[in-house]
Amino acid sequence: MIQQGIVATISGTTVWRWLSQDAIRPWRYRSWIFPRDPNFSEKAAPILDLYTGVWQGTPLLPTDYVLSADEKTSIQARSRKHHSLPTQAGVPMRIESEYHRRGAWVYLAAWDVHRAKVFGRCELENGIGPFDRLVADVMVQEPYRSATRVFWIVDNCSVHRGLKSVDRLKSQWPNLHLLHTPVHASWLNQIEIYFSIVQRKVLTPNDFESLSHLNDCLLGFQQRYQQIAKPFRWTFTRHDLAQLLSKAASCPKAEAA
Repeated sequence: MIQQGIVATISGTTVWRWLSQDAIRPWRYRSWIFPRDPNFSEKAAPILDLYTGVWQGTPLLPTDYVLSADEKTSIQARSRKHHSLPTQAGVPMRIESEYHRRGAWVYLAAWDVHRAKVFGRCELENGIGPFDRLVADVMVQEPYRSATRVFWIVDNCSVHRGLKSVDRLKSQWPNLHLLHTPVHASWLNQIEIYFSIVQRKVLTPNDFESLSHLNDCLLGFQQRYQQIAKPFRWTFTRHDLAQLLSKAASCPKAEAA
């Protein structure tokens, strides 16, 4: 601006203030991902309908239930090399930056969408066995054991991917219906909201003496949260999905390499 004669002198602070107030800020960006699943709408719309209490155009029965499930993997137990100092008046908690690794859990959890109930367990490894144990923890209990239908919403992780997982679980629990979110669409799975709460309330900062301490904190919070939980206020509907996909379709796409 000085070289072009717009101003005689100007400070960097003034330039930064102008840029911050401008309508277009090219240094800011937001990551997102285009829908890659060719059957995105066909897979996502029924899940959104279930959140509103509808299945195939018909309201759910009182004996139908909807659960959202997933795994939060590699949750490390980090034991700090110096004891954390608790908060005081005007002083935040102080956490030692160096730590010992005490192992890691896979936290598997299922969220009852309409009843606001959460079920979870810690496993040393992820796999078909741990996931099936989570399913069993839920399905042996009432009201799920005697339910007309229990819809389980999951992503495309290898332990519950495809028709094999549908058939495997159906053979064990005839009233269980497994639904998969579209590829790269875990944001449609409500359990991710609960995991975000766990991340903030339990795992930050990460300071656990042992794996058993971490296990107790995860399951203790789960029990406490269930006492005060309410269904998540989910507002994204089938109509919103159609608008989003229409918007994505109108955006220019990069040419395939």
